[in-house]
Amino acid sequence: MADEYGEQQSAATVPTANQSGITLSDLFVVLRKHWITIVVTFIAVIGGVTLWTAMSPVTYSSTAQLFATYNDGSGTTNSSEQNSGSSYIMSQIKSYPTLTTTQSVLQPVITDLDLNMSVAQLKEHISVTNPTNTAFVNISVTDGDSARAASIANSVAKSLSSVVENGLYSSGTHSSVKLSIVQTAIAPSSPSSPKWKFNILMGIIGGLILGMLFALLKDALSKHIQDDDAISEYMDAPIIGRITEEELLNDTKPVVVSEPGSPVAEDFRRIRTNLSFMAPIEDTNCRLIVVTSAGASEGKTTTSVNVAAALAENGAKVLLIDADLRHPSIADKLDIDGSAGLTHVLSGQASVKDVVQRYWKPNLHVMPAGPKPPNASALLNSPIMVELLNNAIDRYDYVLIDTAPMVVANDAVIFVRRGGSLIMVCRRGQTLKRDLREISEELTTLDLSANGVVFNCVRDSKKSLEHSNYYYYYSDRNKDHCKKRRFSLK
Repeated sequence: MADEYGEQQSAATVPTANQSGITLSDLFVVLRKHWITIVVTFIAVIGGVTLWTAMSPVTYSSTAQLFATYNDGSGTTNSSEQNSGSSYIMSQIKSYPTLTTTQSVLQPVITDLDLNMSVAQLKEHISVTNPTNTAFVNISVTDGDSARAASIANSVAKSLSSVVENGLYSSGTHSSVKLSIVQTAIAPSSPSSPKWKFNILMGIIGGLILGMLFALLKDALSKHIQDDDAISEYMDAPIIGRITEEELLNDTKPVVVSEPGSPVAEDFRRIRTNLSFMAPIEDTNCRLIVVTSAGASEGKTTTSVNVAAALAENGAKVLLIDADLRHPSIADKLDIDGSAGLTHVLSGQASVKDVVQRYWKPNLHVMPAGPKPPNASALLNSPIMVELLNNAIDRYDYVLIDTAPMVVANDAVIFVRRGGSLIMVCRRGQTLKRDLREISEELTTLDLSANGVVFNCVRDSKKSLEHSNYYYYYSDRNKDHCKKRRFSLK
């Protein structure tokens, strides 16, 4: 017994471990799921970068280069003096970038070129560097006019050379450092800013990165199920049907009855076919189908009545039971009398034949829930319910039971224990991931599992067939509905 418990615990912990990490395949699934977010973000970033680049002022950059030499004035130098002079230059030249932006250097430039700016304003246009371990001084000037940028760079180079050679020492002495202009600045033919190619490249890279980050963030913050992949993350069960959002489903008749040629009717026939492959109750030919959902308003009742109609259409003997005693809805959905039903049978106030109603076809029987009882759980767990199920299984090919949502009560477990196949209905944008995860964990704890999932209100994948009668026959009402949809899309 302990070994079996240990094996069950190990089997239960494996999926949890697998779900704790994200693989490269999972990443691609998330990115594919939110590809619209990625595209929108990418376009927004590229558009913003392009607009910012287009609005940036055009500037030109021109550079003058000076070289520092040692000048002792004697005309003769030995190797020792050369080494000493070289060390002196290397120690002095490090301060020249700062010296270049002082008033003593820039004010003569303003006067010489008659510039309409202050020393502080001119300083913002100048960049001075001393490459490491060299005697070079590079003076770069940026300006909106290419010719003026070159003129300012050359003028600053001359002024710096003059200040170093003549203005740093007291009168009557000369500087030991001489700055020679080895490369005059020339007017550039192309602007240095804005850098279109670089900015667009950075925009492309940034747009892709931000798009993927937003997609991952959106997926992480999303609380609701949005697609098939999200369902498979929490529920280990195949998707046996996908139902598109359709106004026809709001009618008081199943679409198989009211619009048998519509695409959504074919969706329920597909579910009917998939249900036929599920195992019947042991030693019987009856399949007990238990329909539930994680929460309310996810379409379990709509699914139940439409699947029941689809099964009856195919000739099967079907009993549809409304076992959601806390919130009965099948009677209203089918527009039948719901004053008497399962509650009366389970409480001993009526027999089964008194409350079962025929609907649409002789082989489709419906048992409404009746009035809400104060003790729903006790009634559903009663011996009368067991006897009722046994008798129904002997008489029908399919017994469909519409039960309460799992977050409200786990009534569905009662019927699954009897050998029923559990069908979960999930609605896009409505089913909470948290609820689906908790239900999956609860089923695992009870050693049960869902046999299939019906994904409700999925995005319509049959748009290409809407404009053609090749596959589907549309009644006048359905045609008018399609025209309204096409008009709204315009």
